[in-house]
Amino acid sequence: MPLTDLTIRQAKPLEKPYHLADGDALYLEVTPAGGKRWLYRCRFDGKVVKLALGRYPAVSLSAAREKALEARKQLDQGINPSQAKKVAKIAKQMEATNSFEILAREWHTKELARWTPGHATRILDSLEADVFPRLGPLPITEITAPMILETVRKIEARGAVETASRVLQRIGKVMRYAILTARATHNPASDLVGALHAAKVQHRPALPRAELPEFFRRLESEQLMPATKIAMKLLILTFVRPGELRGARWEEFDLDRAEWRIPAERMKMRSPHLVPLSRQAIELVKAIKPLAGSSPLLFHATTDINRPMSENTLGYAMGRMGYQGTATPHGFRALASTVLNEEGFDPDIIERQLAHAERNKVRAAYHRAEYVEDRRKMMQWWADFLDAQSHQEPLKNRRVM
Repeated sequence: MPLTDLTIRQAKPLEKPYHLADGDALYLEVTPAGGKRWLYRCRFDGKVVKLALGRYPAVSLSAAREKALEARKQLDQGINPSQAKKVAKIAKQMEATNSFEILAREWHTKELARWTPGHATRILDSLEADVFPRLGPLPITEITAPMILETVRKIEARGAVETASRVLQRIGKVMRYAILTARATHNPASDLVGALHAAKVQHRPALPRAELPEFFRRLESEQLMPATKIAMKLLILTFVRPGELRGARWEEFDLDRAEWRIPAERMKMRSPHLVPLSRQAIELVKAIKPLAGSSPLLFHATTDINRPMSENTLGYAMGRMGYQGTATPHGFRALASTVLNEEGFDPDIIERQLAHAERNKVRAAYHRAEYVEDRRKMMQWWADFLDAQSHQEPLKNRRVM
């Protein structure tokens, strides 16, 4: 007779375990301690197989019958149900350790050596804010292109088009890492190329050449911290990126050789960069030394000598000077490029000094080996030009454009 829930509930423990048959090789085992569990007993390749299907009442009578039916189907297909259960258990354990978030953090840790600390933090912050809430808990193999698209479209919908594009790239890199570590076979992010609206390139506002005399007048008259004024002047003279200036360390400078060598890990393009120092730049470096004190940085934070000046300091200073929305510290690079090109300097030399990426590897190697003396002359010309601008009379009643 098939079992009933009443029969199962009324089954009492004995001194030894015993079985109650439900039919079709399904049994209920009752232990001396009163426990009750479901067993499916069959033969596979001539050997007895005993498959545990769970404990009663957590696994009900009807659920046990369904599991027994599935085991019989596996036998019909030539599959050992006991072995299949072990494989499924292992797969489930692997899924738990191969979630998108776990793999993303693993990828992030692996890539840390290639990134600056600030860049690494921004990448992880974007994943934690926009990706992990949706995709983080999911096994990497269950993530589909529509899931990824939904995730990045939410970012795009709030107007952060460029961020959405970057997040999509980062998701793709995590999926690529999963493939390389044999935990996935397909990168669904690669199916989404062109799915997002292209972000409009917005160049940072740059100071017009004719505005330089007025700029220097305002810089001198504005009540700014001495270190901020020196940083602003050195930024214009060297036209490096503001982040490269803020992180400048004393060990990078050789004043006898008139050189500032920025290591690869601090450069956007991950390639070391040489900045020939003009006489005026050297004077500024010497002037900041007493203000830097024992800090390893030329321009340290006001609250911690081991941390660089805030990334907002120079921008706020330009805002106070009246250039809010019309010019930025990063824009000095565009200004230098415009003036130097107008004055007839070799574009290759200008581009090399701007540390722009050279896509042609042979040409890039040549650039690293050449142009140093030409760049020294160009940087000194630029410093002398700025000196002349700072001593000119500013344009009267000129409105900053």
